[in-house]
Amino acid sequence: MKSAPPHSLLPIAIFLGLGLAFASAANETQAQLKAQAKINQGEAAKTALAKVPGGKIKSAELEKERGKLIWSFDISMPKSKNISEVQVDAKTGKIVSTQIETPEDQVKEAAADKKEKK
Repeated sequence: MKSAPPHSLLPIAIFLGLGLAFASAANETQAQLKAQAKINQGEAAKTALAKVPGGKIKSAELEKERGKLIWSFDISMPKSKNISEVQVDAKTGKIVSTQIETPEDQVKEAAADKKEKK
């Protein structure tokens, strides 16, 4: 006859189960995200570049941020080492935010991204 698991393990099992559920929701594939987007990368890029005249896209990413599906573009600015980060709503095509990142900000963000991926 098998005995029931000790009650002290139940909170751990619940915690692990919830953690896995949140991790799988947070790790939607690019294909899944693109299927939800109504605005494609090219359309979003045109909108983002209009905010940074003469800029060049250094990176683009489709992601969920604060529950909103967005295209995020890092755009190099002419005659500057700063990067303009422009976020475009992937469902409406409207600009969500624009931020200027200094080289110091970029180093901090890269370190945070590296730590997050571990």
